[in-house]
Amino acid sequence: MLQGPLRSTSARRLILAAAVGGCVLRLAFGLVYWNARPLTHDEREYLALAANISAGRGFVYDPSVESGTGQQFGRAPGYPLFLAAIGAGRTDAEATPRAVKIAQAIVGAAGVWLIGLLALHSGGERAGITAAGIAAVYPSLVSMPSYVLSETLYSTMALGCALMLQDGLLSATGTRPEIGRTVSAGLLAGAGALVRPAMILFLPIAAVWLFATRRHRLAIAFVLAGLLPIVPWTFRNIRVYDRFVLIASEGGVTFWTGNHPLAVGEGDLAANPEIKQAEIEFRRAHAGLAPEALEPMYYRDALTYITAHPVWWMSLLARKAFYLAVPIGPSYALHSTRYRAASGVPYLLLLPFAIAGARRLVRGQQPPAALFLMAGSAVLMCLIFFPQERFRIPVIDPTLIVCASGLAGRTRL
Repeated sequence: MLQGPLRSTSARRLILAAAVGGCVLRLAFGLVYWNARPLTHDEREYLALAANISAGRGFVYDPSVESGTGQQFGRAPGYPLFLAAIGAGRTDAEATPRAVKIAQAIVGAAGVWLIGLLALHSGGERAGITAAGIAAVYPSLVSMPSYVLSETLYSTMALGCALMLQDGLLSATGTRPEIGRTVSAGLLAGAGALVRPAMILFLPIAAVWLFATRRHRLAIAFVLAGLLPIVPWTFRNIRVYDRFVLIASEGGVTFWTGNHPLAVGEGDLAANPEIKQAEIEFRRAHAGLAPEALEPMYYRDALTYITAHPVWWMSLLARKAFYLAVPIGPSYALHSTRYRAASGVPYLLLLPFAIAGARRLVRGQQPPAALFLMAGSAVLMCLIFFPQERFRIPVIDPTLIVCASGLAGRTRL
């Protein structure tokens, strides 16, 4: 897949070895340490949707998965389908099923491999080996597969999309191999959006970049391929809900949460009790409406307040940017001191090396443009909605790892 002189067998073997080691660490964390941990509301909803899919009842909830507030979110279909495919769909689970830990450890190991290849592609052999080694032991990436959350699957799909698109960016000739890789990247981007709708932001960002660099045919091919997995699900939503829902209705409440008058700039409803209470009151004022019917109301309410208070919103954006860069805020306070240290300290240690390494990669012969675009879409998503650790880890942290590995240079082993 990779082009040019970066084909060292020894480097690739070491990257693969790091991925295998990363898989072992992820399995050890999940199967030995992370046991009997209670599930969050999101995790229960994912498992319940997967259970109904496996039972042939379709993409529907059971009343038993409602929280005390009766709240249910419209979810994207990709992750529940993944859980159903590995036989993990359950409504009675009290902790992460073993099947999820094992499957996601393998998916996470594939992410380590992809991080190594992205660094190899842009920074050379030492960079690739360094990046894979860091990714294998990076605490947030090690622990992430033990949760029944879409981050691990989404991260690996996003990294795979960036790697394939990077191959398409290597040539502006529009030849068949480049178009084929770009179409593959677009298909993976569309499939990734069905796992995490935030991925949809990457389509226009990448398309603008491709047009700006005069890769017009690749831009068109990428966007059309990206829409191919999404459009059938959108038509399904129109048929089922009798209204337009591009992928899932969770975007409305997420946007409302991140841009509420009480928003501090970080964290979801669970991390902001006052906003959660306001959301309960919002649903009471619109009792009887499904999440799909509420979605445009959430957007309308938030946009009305933003329009009336533009200066306040600009200050909120500044706070979001701060919390995106600095790992503090309400969502971090929900966890133990040990967890916060394991999550925040490695990130802060990595950040200065990533900034220095990014400068070297940008000046190199093959800067990881596609990965930078992917990270840019993740940053934009956090600014539009809100930042929190779960939104940062899948794409931004791997990008920092690749950038930091750029300090290893392009020296051959």
